[in-house]
Amino acid sequence: MSGAFSQLPCPLCSTSAPAFFQQRDRVFHECPECRLIFADPASHVSLEREKTEYDLHRNHPEDAGYRRFLSRLAEPLIDRLKPGMEGLDYGCGPGPVLGLMLQEARMRVAAYDPIYAPDSSHLSRQYDFLTCTEVVEHFREPAAEWAKMLALVRPGGWLGIMTQPVISRERFVNWQYKNDPTHVSFHAEASFDWIARQYGLLLERPARDVFLLRKRQ
Repeated sequence: MSGAFSQLPCPLCSTSAPAFFQQRDRVFHECPECRLIFADPASHVSLEREKTEYDLHRNHPEDAGYRRFLSRLAEPLIDRLKPGMEGLDYGCGPGPVLGLMLQEARMRVAAYDPIYAPDSSHLSRQYDFLTCTEVVEHFREPAAEWAKMLALVRPGGWLGIMTQPVISRERFVNWQYKNDPTHVSFHAEASFDWIARQYGLLLERPARDVFLLRKRQ
């Protein structure tokens, strides 16, 4: 590609990132440093459109299939926690099922979401753990969001992230996950490696789409 959109600064690490793929009105860039793939900000949808897309999700506590999906994060995280620990479900969405599952495991969980649970008082303290499920792909400013999340976790605490990782540039072209207009930042395994190095975190990957990062004491 050429022209004004051939290079953009990566929103995670600020490295100049070339465009490599265009789908209709969206141009995607891949960072050579942290391997984040991101959509050109010019194609970001409005916040009203984003909420409309979110409202289509129907995630209920009694949905056994959805609970199985979330258990891929909940179970390995619970194995690393102690009952009574405090956590924050960051970007909980309209149905904070994961928080309920963690409460059932005797954790104390607050919920925050800029659209559905915008209580900013939950962002003024620290927690033993933070969960973020199917959210990081929505980050328009991932560097700022990662810094915010890490600031919310105590030393020795855990961040539990669930997202579909980029496998390769070639597979990205036909990847259904990128077709959601609210998905704008796509992390590869190498992106999580970069984040772990950048912030001095310990990284574990208990499932293909689950990343556990621990802050050092």
